[in-house]
Amino acid sequence: MDKGKRFNLMLNKAFKDIQGSTARSNDRNRPYDGQPHTDAGIRGATLVKGLTFRDIKDCFVKGALLASCDEELSDLVRDNDWLQDDIYRIDWKNVDPIAVAQNMSVEMERMMGIYPNVPKLITNNDSE
Repeated sequence: MDKGKRFNLMLNKAFKDIQGSTARSNDRNRPYDGQPHTDAGIRGATLVKGLTFRDIKDCFVKGALLASCDEELSDLVRDNDWLQDDIYRIDWKNVDPIAVAQNMSVEMERMMGIYPNVPKLITNNDSE
C-alpha cells in the first residue's frame, strides 16, 4: 500500500475515533456517551412507551415542520393547526435532517408526558 492510501486510512480512523460512538451510528450496542441532552447521551437511552406508529409519524411530521426554516409552518405546529400534508410544503434544501430528528424526539417526549427529558443541571458557583 502506498503512503497516500495508508495516510488516508489512518486519517479516517482518527476521525472515527474522535467522533466516538456516533461514528458507528448503526450499532445498537453503542454506548450513550454523547452530550446528556441529545439522543447520543442519556436522553437517548429512554425507552419509547405508550405511542403508536401513527403517533410517531405525527411527531416526525411536526419535527420536520419545526425544522423547515419556514415560520408559517412552524407556527402551524405551535398553534396545533398543522395537517399531515403540510409536510409537502417544505423546501427540503433548507432543512437540517438532524434538527428534524431532534424535534421529533422532543415531540415524542411531549406525547409521553416526559418533556423535558434531560438530567438536572448542576451549577458550579465559583463566585462564593
